Amino acid sequence: MMPLPETGRMLAIYAAAAFFEIAGCFALWAVLRLGKSAWWTLPGLVSLLLFAVLLTRIDVDLAGRAYAAYGGIYIVASLAWLWVVESQAPDRWDLAGAGLCLVGALVILAGHHGETF
Repeated sequence: MMPLPETGRMLAIYAAAAFFEIAGCFALWAVLRLGKSAWWTLPGLVSLLLFAVLLTRIDVDLAGRAYAAYGGIYIVASLAWLWVVESQAPDRWDLAGAGLCLVGALVILAGHHGETF
């Protein structure tokens, strides 16, 4: 298999991190809000651990910048979860908000940090 270019690798890591964060949080949601068995917390905790480990694999010098850029990816992944897992299609406001957040994430990732504005 051909290695992913750096941008593709970073997006794949962010996407996987988002999946594991949402799955982990949803497991706790299922226990506390949907009345599912407390056993759901175990895969939820493993998912949250995988999420945290994956974010350390982003090639950015500062953790806060990696987390800030991740925010846009997380929002898009959350809306995908809404659609696929919860069977509720995002509306135009969801999509517009996600688009704005993605633009912000791209600005953070592509910016020339250290320069004055």
